[in-house]
Amino acid sequence: MTTVGQLPVTGARAVGRMLRPTAKALPEHARAHNRSMVLAHLFHEGPSSRADVARSTGLTRVTVSGLVADLMAEGLVTELGVRSEGKVGKPATLVGMQTEAFQIVAVDLTDDSRLLGAVMTLVGDVLQRRSVPLEGRTGEAAVELLETLCRDLLALADRPVVGVGISSPGVIDNDGRVVQAPNRGWYDLPLAELLHERLEVPVHVANDANTRALAEFTYGEAAGGSMVVTIGAGVGAGIVVDGALVVGRHHAAGEIGHVTVLDEDADECACGRRGCLETVLSVPALRRRTSGLSTEDSDAELASVGRLLGFALAPVVSALDLGEVLLSGPPELLDGPLREAALDAVRARTMPVIGQTFALRMGSLDEDGALAGAAVLVLAGQLGVS
Repeated sequence: MTTVGQLPVTGARAVGRMLRPTAKALPEHARAHNRSMVLAHLFHEGPSSRADVARSTGLTRVTVSGLVADLMAEGLVTELGVRSEGKVGKPATLVGMQTEAFQIVAVDLTDDSRLLGAVMTLVGDVLQRRSVPLEGRTGEAAVELLETLCRDLLALADRPVVGVGISSPGVIDNDGRVVQAPNRGWYDLPLAELLHERLEVPVHVANDANTRALAEFTYGEAAGGSMVVTIGAGVGAGIVVDGALVVGRHHAAGEIGHVTVLDEDADECACGRRGCLETVLSVPALRRRTSGLSTEDSDAELASVGRLLGFALAPVVSALDLGEVLLSGPPELLDGPLREAALDAVRARTMPVIGQTFALRMGSLDEDGALAGAAVLVLAGQLGVS
């Protein structure tokens, strides 16, 4: 395993709030910002001439030429030959990002029974996959197991590794510090910094619901004003508005699972309160509600939960004018009466100008969505690309 020594190392920082740079920056950070703009264009648009990049980014051709030269020296960009077209004049030389020349280690910590990791390409393809059983480990024991998994994955990489991305449950700040992840026994844990020091590669950590939103935004089909609701053992959401991930004052934006939707006589939630959305919408709760029922009765139960989801979503959709909400979880439970009832509830509780065009659909990524999102953490944190 080799790491990318010539890349600007941002160490243990998590993904920044702005995902895709779209405008020129102030002089003090202009070069790094403009470099990210060039890489983002090549990553999303593919091979382009220097003039194409200049037109797309608003940078001058001289600036673009200098940045491309630097990126070529780093091995991130290469010339691909001339464009074959019938225009008059000298043919343009195309440049492209060498996405196959580097790899990322991504880890998904959302499963309570195991840690899942993969070696991935920059475009989100899984090359190698490994998992290790948690066997009840929490606290430092869980950190040590995570470190071992990361070392094994780094050893499997056969290209320079840009960094390690980790998708974790819990409240996590912008520096990759786990403020709290009760199921892992982690409180005020500087996880990204700690692993960066032990592994000697850049490490980026973010909440799992946020990473799934990043994955849908980068590799999937999510628009710039979207919410991705992740439904598994718990319920959380990642929100992207105008290309920026909404983090919140306490780094807890998207904790929709702990919005109260039932009265005080409802089941107690893991957070200690009663009536939280998570107590009826989590996958274990949905399976309990529908177990042993006929198809008709099961559909009715799922629709009743869907309405509660719609009640919780409507204020957020209205306040942020979101165009869509994506559901990530088992389609056999979510994609049917539950989704349809939630959509009807949102439309009934928002202004027509918002609700009429609002869409609620399943996410486009499979069960590797959290891994893909962890890869985006590294792309954004190390290359400024997402």
